[in-house]
Amino acid sequence: MTKSRAPDQPPTERPVSADEKALWQEVMGTVQPLPRGQGRDKAPVPPPVARAQPRTPLLRPRPVATPPPTPKPPAEPPLEHGEAPGLDKRTRLRLRRGHVEIQRVMDLHGLTQAEAHRALVGFLESAQAAGKRAVLVITGKGLTPGSGVLRAAVPRWLNEPALRSMIRAFSHAAPKDGGEGALYVLLRRKR
Repeated sequence: MTKSRAPDQPPTERPVSADEKALWQEVMGTVQPLPRGQGRDKAPVPPPVARAQPRTPLLRPRPVATPPPTPKPPAEPPLEHGEAPGLDKRTRLRLRRGHVEIQRVMDLHGLTQAEAHRALVGFLESAQAAGKRAVLVITGKGLTPGSGVLRAAVPRWLNEPALRSMIRAFSHAAPKDGGEGALYVLLRRKR
C-alpha cells in the first residue's frame, strides 16, 4: 500500500536504479549538440499573433419544409395470355378470338434476344405514340414444340415495368395470324 501525499506537499524523489542510470547514459551518448548559433545563444522567436477577426453573426439555415413523399402508383398485376385485370369481358373475348383490327405488325424472326428486346420496345413505343391500339407481334414457334426462345421471352418482357405501363392485355393470336407463334397486344392510350 502506498502512502498518499497531501496536495500541497512536493513529490518526494525516489532513488534512481542502476538500470535506469545505464539507460540514461546510453541515450545521452546518441545526442549531438546543435551547431553554434542555433542553440540558446538566440532569443526564442515568439509565434505570430493572429489578428482578431471581426465576428460575423452566425446564420442559421432556415428549416426547409420537405414535401411529403409522393406515393408510388401501385404495381400493376402481371398479365397472362388472354387475361387482363380491368379489361371488360367483351374486349377480352374479341382479343382472344382475333376479332380486333390489327393496326401494326412486328416480326421478330431471326433476331437475337437483345435485338428482339430493343426492337419490341421501340415498336411498342412508336405504335403507342401514333395512337395505335392493337398490334401483332410475331415471335415464331421454335424448331421443336416448346422450344421458341422469343415465344417464351416476349410475354416476360411485356410484364417488365417499362413496357407493362403501356399494355392493357396480350393474348396468343388466332391460327390465321400465327397461332401460338404470335401475340395480339392491346396498347393503352398515351396519357
